[in-house]
Amino acid sequence: MQLQNLEVFKLLTSNLKFKLMITVNDISVQFGGTTLFSDVSFAINENDKIALMGKNGAGKSTLLKIVAGESKPSTGSVSVPKEAVVAYLPQHLLTKDGSTVMEEASKAFGEIFKMKSEIDEINEQLTIRTDYESDAYMKLIERVSDLSEKYYAIEEVNYEAEVEKILVGLGLEREAVTRQTPEFSGGWRMRIELAKILLRKPDLILLDEPTNHMDIESIQWLEEFLINSAKAVVVISHDRAFVDNITNRTIEVTMGRIYDYKAKYSHYLELRKDRRVHQQKAYDEQQRMIADNRTFIDRFKGTFSKTDAVQSRVKMLEKLVIVQVDEVDTSALKLKFPPAARSGQYPVIVKDLSKSYGDHVVFKDANIVIERGQKVAFVGKNGEGKSTMIKAIMKEIGIDSGSLEIGHNSQIGYFAQNQASLLNENATIFETIDDIAVGDVRTQIKNILGAFMFHGDDITKKVKVLSGGEKTRLAMIKLLLEPVNLLILDEPSNHLDMKTKDIIKEALRDFDGTLILVSHDRDFLDGLATKVFEFGNKRVIEHFEDIAGFLAHKKMDSMKEIEKK
Repeated sequence: MQLQNLEVFKLLTSNLKFKLMITVNDISVQFGGTTLFSDVSFAINENDKIALMGKNGAGKSTLLKIVAGESKPSTGSVSVPKEAVVAYLPQHLLTKDGSTVMEEASKAFGEIFKMKSEIDEINEQLTIRTDYESDAYMKLIERVSDLSEKYYAIEEVNYEAEVEKILVGLGLEREAVTRQTPEFSGGWRMRIELAKILLRKPDLILLDEPTNHMDIESIQWLEEFLINSAKAVVVISHDRAFVDNITNRTIEVTMGRIYDYKAKYSHYLELRKDRRVHQQKAYDEQQRMIADNRTFIDRFKGTFSKTDAVQSRVKMLEKLVIVQVDEVDTSALKLKFPPAARSGQYPVIVKDLSKSYGDHVVFKDANIVIERGQKVAFVGKNGEGKSTMIKAIMKEIGIDSGSLEIGHNSQIGYFAQNQASLLNENATIFETIDDIAVGDVRTQIKNILGAFMFHGDDITKKVKVLSGGEKTRLAMIKLLLEPVNLLILDEPSNHLDMKTKDIIKEALRDFDGTLILVSHDRDFLDGLATKVFEFGNKRVIEHFEDIAGFLAHKKMDSMKEIEKK
C-alpha cells in the first residue's frame, strides 16, 4: 500500500484555519523572596497589537519570555493552540558566525526543508519495503500523512526571493546578502534575527525593543509590516511613536499587577493619569477613615459601653485592604562625577581614513578632529560607518589607509551596544559599582544608585536577575564612575525609559571630558552634542553646530529626514 496522491492533503487542509486565542492564566513570578508580579491573567486575540508597558524592572521582559515559552512562571500557566506559531525576538541576541546573511536568514525555513526531506525519505522507504501488513509500515504511512498534511498546507513560495524582500525592507542593500555575518554590527545581526522571525509568518510575534538598533527608514518599514502583514503582536518599546503607530491595546505592568487598556499608548497615558487621580482620591479617603476609626478606638478603649463598637472597628481595620496608588518616580538627585584628568588638546585626530570589508567600502578619506572637552555626535543611517569608526578609534579593527591618532593622556571609556551583557552576572548591584568606585565617591554609592532608580533592597539583587533596561542603566553608572576623560558611547539610550534617559543625559552634560555619541535619538542628542559628524555615501561630513542647528541648516525637522538622505 503506498500513498498515491499527496495533493489530496493540500485540498483537505488549504481551508483549515483556527482562531488564535492565547491565554495567560493567573501567572506569578517569585525569585529570591521577591514577588515580581502575581495573579496576572489576560488573553491575546488574533488581531491584537499590544504594547507591553511599565518602568524598567517591572517585569515586562520576564512576562514576554513566559508567553514565548522561554521561561516558566512560579505559578499559573500559558495556553497556546497547538497549531499556533509563536516567534520571539529578545533584547540581546546575536547570530552565529560562519554563514552569509542569505544563509542565516534562510534558516527561518529550516523546519519546512526538514519536513520535505523527511517526506521524501519516507516515500522512498514505502517504495522499496514489502512488509505492507506490518505495524512499522503502517506507522510510516501515518507519519508521512501527518507531515504531508502540514507541508502541503503551506503556500508555495520562492524562499530566496522572500528572504531578499524582507532583508531589503529592513534596510540591507541587495548586494550585501552574500556577505558573511561577522562583517556586520550587533545591530545589523539583530535585524537578521528579526528577518528570520518575520519570514516564518507567525500567528503571534513577540518583540522586545525591536527598534533599538534601527535607523528610521527601517523602523518605518517594520511599522508597515506589523500593521498590514502581521497577525497578533506584543511589543516592548520605549519608542513612543513606534508603539503609537502599531498598537491598538496597552497592557501596563506595575507594582506586581497589570492594567489592560483597549487603547493605543498615547490614549493609555491619559487613562493612566485619570486612574492615578482616582486611586489617590480613594487612598486619601481611606486614610481619613482609618484615622477617624483609630481616634475613636483610642478615645473609647476601656469604656464599657463602647466595647463592642471598639472591637468591631479594630477587626474592620485588621481586615482592611489598603488602596494602592501607582508609583511615580520623582528621583532627581543631580550627579557629580569626579573631574576628568586633563588630556591633550586633541584627543582624536583622523586623517584621510579609509575602511573596506572586501569590495564593500564603508567610508573613504574620512577626516575627524575632536578637541578636548567637545561633545560630538555621529549621525546617519545604519551601515554607513559610525560603529566602524568607533571600533577603529578603539583599535579593535585595522584601517586600510590614512592615519588615526589618540591624543596624549587620553583615557578612554567605551560603552558598546552590547555593554550590558558584559557585566558580571553573579555580582550584586552594589558590588558592581563598589568594585570600581574610588575616593569620596564610594561614600555616595547608595545615593548614586538611588538617582538611577536602584532603591532599598534593590542594591542586593544579582545582575543576572535584572531586566535589559536595568543592566544598561547599571553599565552606564559603572562607566561614568571610571577615571576617563574620553567617553565613547554607542547607542547608550537603548533599552532605557524616559526618566533614566534624562538622568544619564544630565550626567553626560556635566561631564568635563570629551564625549563622542552615536545615537538615532534626536531628543537625547539635543542640548548635549555641540558638533555633528554626518556619515553617509561613504563619506564623513563635519557640521560645526549642534543637532538643532544641524537640522535647521539641512531644513529638516527630525532625525527621520537625516537618515533618509
